[in-house]
Amino acid sequence: MHIHILGICGTFMGGVAAVAREAGHRVTGCDANVYPPMSDQLRALDIDLIEGFGPDQLALGADLWVVGNVVSRGNPLMEAILDAGVPYISGPQWLAEQVLRGRWVLAVAGTHGKTTTASMLAWILEHAGRDPGFLIGGAPGNFSRSARLGGGETFVIEADEYDTAFFDKRSKFVHYRPRTALLNNLEFDHADIFPDLAAIETQFHHLVRTVPRSGRIVVNATQASLDRVLARGLWSACDRFGADDGWNVADVAELPECSEFSVVRAGQILGRCRLPMAGAHSRLNAVAAIAAAAHAGVDPAQAIDSLARFAGVRRRLETRGTVAGVVVIDDFAHHPTAIATTVDGLRARLTPGQRVLAVLEPRSNTMKLGAMKAQLPGSLAAADKVFCYTGGVGWDVSAALAPLGAKLRVESELDALVAAIVAESRSGDRVLVMSNGGFGGIHQKLLDALARRAGAPA
Repeated sequence: MHIHILGICGTFMGGVAAVAREAGHRVTGCDANVYPPMSDQLRALDIDLIEGFGPDQLALGADLWVVGNVVSRGNPLMEAILDAGVPYISGPQWLAEQVLRGRWVLAVAGTHGKTTTASMLAWILEHAGRDPGFLIGGAPGNFSRSARLGGGETFVIEADEYDTAFFDKRSKFVHYRPRTALLNNLEFDHADIFPDLAAIETQFHHLVRTVPRSGRIVVNATQASLDRVLARGLWSACDRFGADDGWNVADVAELPECSEFSVVRAGQILGRCRLPMAGAHSRLNAVAAIAAAAHAGVDPAQAIDSLARFAGVRRRLETRGTVAGVVVIDDFAHHPTAIATTVDGLRARLTPGQRVLAVLEPRSNTMKLGAMKAQLPGSLAAADKVFCYTGGVGWDVSAALAPLGAKLRVESELDALVAAIVAESRSGDRVLVMSNGGFGGIHQKLLDALARRAGAPA
């Protein structure tokens, strides 16, 4: 079958394309912007890409048109598809019908940590010889790509609560019908489509309704929002993590190169985990992945052992370079809770005298709307200096972040922001860049500017 994917360069739709190609379909696609790294990954799979949404693409004669949620009414190609009356389907529905049906689906949902936890879970299953399929919204370090069909029974999917398509306003994850559903956490986000937290809780309730009675919910016991979700109905077995009577961590040692901790279930120590990641949130992600894998038949001791070889995920405290003792780090954090845990996780690894210079681009739709601006000062309080870029933001960033006082610097021009960061930085500093986008290539700009200051190549 020839399928043509609209919005193919997004992380989810690009993953759908990779899985479809591996399944033997002819795959082509288009997007408004076709650029690396996703374009390189797709072309390496022999997928032809077209820039733009021209209606002339209808002449490709695809058997099925798979529509991403970046496409809305008024899109020229979508209008041509509707007028022609040819078959179209959303990405999540295609995946559910053509790939997930008959598989043991392990769905990882939550406001934070989906990519990292799904990557951990896929790696645990891989290390156990299960040959899992997976579709992850990032670049897991243990695998060469973000999605694959896999030859085993299991399939790990990062289960997003964002809406499915312009013609299907349910959350993507209601399509996946998981046997194991991991609910990592739940906070307000996506202010562009959800009016409040209660609306998102309803979508999570819908997900819980799809888990069979022979399935299992693995849920964060520290979240009142998830307690409310399960109070609305629970028809499956339930494992809780982050609680003394469930799965938890104990005897934590935060080391410069890793976290070490005991994995405990209902008071019984199952093993000692050495995780090459910092922070309490990373440890809970690991315990959640171990618990979910246990439901799929992986011995916890084997899962614990595998995480010592977990290679992380790109854009999660990823070092982009070091110049004259200044380390430039990239992270995807863009929600106040994620920002706070990222700053805290980095600080836990520093020695006295080393500083965190936090650099933030409020780029997500929720951030641009200013829905969480009141929470930002608290999320950045643990940083030594804070630099914020205001390009594209429609609210008063300086006023919102005023509680940060003298540690704050706000700039509307990227070059001025880079210059201010370089002027402040000194050997031993960690420049932590946080954005859910490319941030105008600021990472390389910083490295180049630091190199010029040091009189050495970047």
